[in-house]
Amino acid sequence: MSVMYRATDVRLGRKVALKVIGEHLGADAEFRERFVDEARNTAAIDHPNIVPLYDFGEVDGMHYLGMRLVDGSDLASLISDGPMRPERAVGLLEQVADALDTLHRRGLVHLDVKPANVLVTKRESMREHVYVADFGLTRRGATGHRTRGGDFLGSPTYAAPEHLRGEPLDGRTDQYALACVLFACLTGRPPFPGDVQTVIKGHLNLLPPSAVRLVPSLPQAIDVVLARGMAKDPARRYDNCVALLAAAAEALTPSRPREPQHEAHRELQHQGNGHPPHGLRPGMMAPPPARRGPGPVPPPGYGSPPPEPAPASRPAPAPAQQRQEQNPQPSWLVPLLFCAIVVLVLLLAAVIIATT
Repeated sequence: MSVMYRATDVRLGRKVALKVIGEHLGADAEFRERFVDEARNTAAIDHPNIVPLYDFGEVDGMHYLGMRLVDGSDLASLISDGPMRPERAVGLLEQVADALDTLHRRGLVHLDVKPANVLVTKRESMREHVYVADFGLTRRGATGHRTRGGDFLGSPTYAAPEHLRGEPLDGRTDQYALACVLFACLTGRPPFPGDVQTVIKGHLNLLPPSAVRLVPSLPQAIDVVLARGMAKDPARRYDNCVALLAAAAEALTPSRPREPQHEAHRELQHQGNGHPPHGLRPGMMAPPPARRGPGPVPPPGYGSPPPEPAPASRPAPAPAQQRQEQNPQPSWLVPLLFCAIVVLVLLLAAVIIATT
């Protein structure tokens, strides 16, 4: 539909990306209309992850768009050599999801979400920043997406079933495409590779493939997230694109191991005293109590220790403080008696001296 140039804005002296409608389509009124719509759609959305539009116009019958030049690469180039690290993939696509949800709240549908339209740069911030580009197919309240001559527009590789069938479209259509892009980032290939007919058949009739089979290091939970994001029925997908990426981030985050000390502490509290259970040394984790199902109790030696004889009943020993009160230890009496004798001897000596 168009040709992209790296150009210079001679008035402001800055580098821009200049998009010019293809010469072979310049005489087609429908494509000129779509080109103008792209300018309006891009300019109407103010979002940090959508490529800003600088200028729009027509010169000698050729329409052009002047946009920010993103110095970096696109997602298609980043995954051309293989899968991407899951945390990096989620971090990049979270930005795409937020931009798409902003678009959907305005009643617009992008309709061409694919890795080539996700631009990635590190020149503008400390972390990788993403721009969603190419709003030439964006429509409000669209049904399917074909030209007046019946030709399909967009990339079938990432197209939702309702898009391919020409049914009504909404934000969930972009969510399906975003789930396909996530699959490609995690595995290094689209969910349904092959020629056009094979791809279309896969989107329309086949279940989403397993990403874990292609990359065994991925957790099993990510297949559940991808299957819901790529559900054939739009009603079974997530509420929005951000929810899809939040579920993917949770599925890809390794679960933390349970702390044994806390478990042992809870087990000791369950025993009802301050001593560890029978056969448990301090610091060991108590085994869970055996569950009894229906049926007779197994005899000793089959999974349970033999019963110990009950001790003879005897009065419980008194606490230490109570025993001390019953048998007092007069440890203070000896020093007191010694002091009293010394005082008496001194008084007696003083009386004798005074009498003499």
